[in-house]
Formats: sequence, structure tokens, C-alpha cells
Amino acid sequence: MKVLFISPSFYPATFYGGPVFLNRTLCETLSQREGVALQVLTTDADGPQRRINVKSAAGGRKPAFAVNYCRRHFHPDISFTLLARLPGMIRGADVVHLNGVYSFTTLPTLMLCRVMKKPVVWSTLGALQRWPGVRHTRAKWIFERACRAVCASERMIMQVASNAEENESCLRIPNVPCAVVPYGTSVPVPNDQKESRGPALRLLYIGRLHPVKGIENLLRAMIETTAKTTLDICGEGKASYEALLRSRVAELGLAGRVRFHGAVTGRPKEIRFREADICVVPSFKESFGAVVTESLSRAVPVIVSQGTPWQEVERIGCGLWVSNEPVNLAKAIDQAATMPLAEMGARGREWMNRDFSWDQTTAKLLDLYHSLLMGGQSEDREVIADPKAA
Repeated sequence: MKVLFISPSFYPATFYGGPVFLNRTLCETLSQREGVALQVLTTDADGPQRRINVKSAAGGRKPAFAVNYCRRHFHPDISFTLLARLPGMIRGADVVHLNGVYSFTTLPTLMLCRVMKKPVVWSTLGALQRWPGVRHTRAKWIFERACRAVCASERMIMQVASNAEENESCLRIPNVPCAVVPYGTSVPVPNDQKESRGPALRLLYIGRLHPVKGIENLLRAMIETTAKTTLDICGEGKASYEALLRSRVAELGLAGRVRFHGAVTGRPKEIRFREADICVVPSFKESFGAVVTESLSRAVPVIVSQGTPWQEVERIGCGLWVSNEPVNLAKAIDQAATMPLAEMGARGREWMNRDFSWDQTTAKLLDLYHSLLMGGQSEDREVIADPKAA
């Protein structure tokens, strides 16, 4: 089976946060399946200003699949080279896996797949969800109408990561069915060097620096807590927003308790997890939240907002699921300071091992590919669970 994975950006475009790492691992695991020949068609965009160095794009390891990087000509991801290559590469594929929504690649891919009658699995990455601070709603509404007009629903499925994402996505693209397929996670070998808990509760934020992530609410929560806390912020975003966050830290008198580390990968990222007592995900909206699985797989418990689909952490006993209002985050942090965090982390790691392997994710995606090739939808699609039903 020839699979063409189309995305406006791809690893090592780390500016875009968690989805970049999810997509790289997804492509790696898919390409290892017998009978699958996978290619990636993407641009060299790495945020609004940067372009990646294609020569070092493998990140120190040679991928088992071809990644075709096309030069970005205009911001954020407009590439005439990609547009020229798109018809031929779609024609040569059995299945097209489209990644993203409000991107240059979306409409041309949907139109060409309809004309060529190619099956499409469309990963929307939470883009069709809304939160109170969302911008450009009129332009997005127009874009969604255009997508609906060119979607060939009889040979197309939207892959969403949670039931919450499914509900909102189906409202905006109602003529395409959804399949809930959570992403997997890699569970590393347990690290016996986990640092012992100190007098201050060490909070960790890892993710894109963007208003939707609720980081400002977390900063305000820190001045409401009774527990002594520190916070490590790992990630990058627009320079103007990072400057705003730094000014908030100064305004709130948190300069001695909050540290910015920029984007972290590899060993520096592992160090941040090893030194953390709890990972906080205060987002207004998340379709999945890969950092939750990353954290739990490393036995670090979590505090997650109710804008994420992770209420199951409370039933499992590996975290707290709360409103991201500062006062509620503060109460959760104070509660966590009194909880058996090591035991909670162990339960979370066991859960990830059991229910969130990449093998399960790729098996479900291959089921979708085959069902589309056969002209129908898989009958066992409903067994695909979202995180809150695991």
C-alpha cells in the first residue's frame, strides 16, 4: 500500500510543538508495517519566520521513509514547488493522509483527491475546535465552507483524537464521517535517577507558547497557591507572545520562581521531566494533548484543564482534571502538593503502557486505510477509544 502523508510542516519544524513529534513517530511506525510504502510531502516552514535546514532534517537519525521538503515561498506555508509536485504524487498513491486544516496544502489536496478518486484520511489536529480567544472566525468559516464543497465523503474519513474533537469537527465539516483514533506514546525505560522531592513543588509546562495554552492563567495561579512552587516553561512561539509572558512573570513578582528554557528535545527534555514533580497542562482547548502522554509515560503525574479530553486521569489516579481558571488551578496545585505523586506517576506509566502504544494507533489507521480502499468504512471503527474512555 502506497501512503502519501501531506503536511504543511514536518520534523524538525519544532516551532509547531507536539503535533510535529507525533507526526514523525506516526510516520515511522506506519513505515515499519509490512506492505506499507510511505512518503511525506511537506514544506521547509518552521514557524512564520524560520525555514528548516533540510540537510540536517533527519535530526541525527535516517528515517525509514522519504520526506520531500519543498521550499516555502510565502508565509506561513505557501510553496509553489509543493503545489507542482502534488498532482503526480497523489496520482501515485493508494491512500492520501492529509494533515492540518487552515493551511495552503488543504484545499488543493482535497480537490485533487476528489478528481482522482483517491481515498483520504484527514487528520484535523484540533483545528476545527473553538475557544473564547479564537481569531479570524469569519475567514475560518469561509475556508470550512470551501472544504465542505470539495470533500468526497464516500472515500474520506476525518481522524480525530478524542470524542470532544469529534463533536466539534462534525459541526464544521458535517459531510465527512469521523473516526476517533488517539495518538500513541513511547514509554521509555524507567529512570532510577529521578530526583527526590524538595521543599518546593516543581511544576513543568511543555508546549507551544500561545494564548490557547492558558500559560498566563497558570502564572496567575502561582501567586494564589499556599504551597511553595517553581515553574519551568519549555517551548517557543511568536517572539511577541514570549515577551508578553516574560513581562507577566515580572509583573506578578515571579522572576525567582519561573524559568524559560525555550524548545527542548532529546536529553534536555528528559532532564526537565526528571526534575519535575508534576506537569501542568492549563490549555483552554486541546484535541489530544501529547504532553499528557509524554509526562505520564515518564511517571510524572499531571494537572490537566477541562479543555482537554483527559478527565480519565482522576479515575486512573494519576492526576487532576480541573477548570483552568487561576483560582481552580491554584487549588489543584495545593492539593497535588499533599498527594503521593510517585505512586500516581507509576499508575500513569502503567496506563500508557497498556492503552496508548503506537502499535495500537497504527493498527487502527491501517484499518481505516484498508476500509477506504475497499470502498466502505470499517465496522469496528467504534471500538477506537478516546483518552477519557480508555
